[in-house]
Amino acid sequence: MAVTLTESAAKRVSKFIEKRGKGVGLRLAVKTSGCSGFSYAIEYADATEPDDLLFESFGVTVLVDPKSHAFLAGTELDFVREGLNEGFKFNNPNATANCGCGESFSV
Repeated sequence: MAVTLTESAAKRVSKFIEKRGKGVGLRLAVKTSGCSGFSYAIEYADATEPDDLLFESFGVTVLVDPKSHAFLAGTELDFVREGLNEGFKFNNPNATANCGCGESFSV
């Protein structure tokens, strides 16, 4: 299953990559940490790794390593504004629980 961006997230990522002046896409990963067991990692990718899985959403490449893909398959990354706050939000169908702060999850 693919890992995708909403149009809003893709526009935000494109804007940041353009501002940075370099980058091949957005790297998403899962790390062991947080109060629920796993946390999301998000960073701009300047190069692809040989084992990366590549997904395309609204002109933006999403890079995911195979280990993380097991936890992220089917995930949609959105960019939301709620009041004065804005940020990326993971809509992960694999998560069985999320911590109260939204920074970590369990499967």
